[in-house]
Amino acid sequence: MPKGRCHCGALVYRFQGGVRHSSVCHCEDCRRWAGATGVAWIGVAADDFAIEQGEPLLYRSSPDVERAFCGNCGTGLWYVCENVSPGAVDIQTATLDDPEAFPPDKHVQMADALSWEETLHALPRFERFPSDS
Repeated sequence: MPKGRCHCGALVYRFQGGVRHSSVCHCEDCRRWAGATGVAWIGVAADDFAIEQGEPLLYRSSPDVERAFCGNCGTGLWYVCENVSPGAVDIQTATLDDPEAFPPDKHVQMADALSWEETLHALPRFERFPSDS
């Protein structure tokens, strides 16, 4: 049964059953929520989702969206939006214990993507931080 957690480990969740979708979202709300250019999400049935440990804080980022996060370390974990994904919980993929098991299969909300995201693949790559020399 897949599990995930916040950075400090105070909040632990799990789910069973299949994944409804797996994507990287580029909308402005997700960017600001995560402080990242895109956020990977998986959607699971709300009935298949459970909190094993801890109590999340909730933030209503818009009238229809409720985002859950850890009040201790601030990690954003999941959100619920009945208008877009009825009966689902959307989980930030990178908070899973095994995020490699759920690779995204599409990009969404590209209308909001930052223009320089198009060239990220061309930047130099380093296994760790490059030396200053």
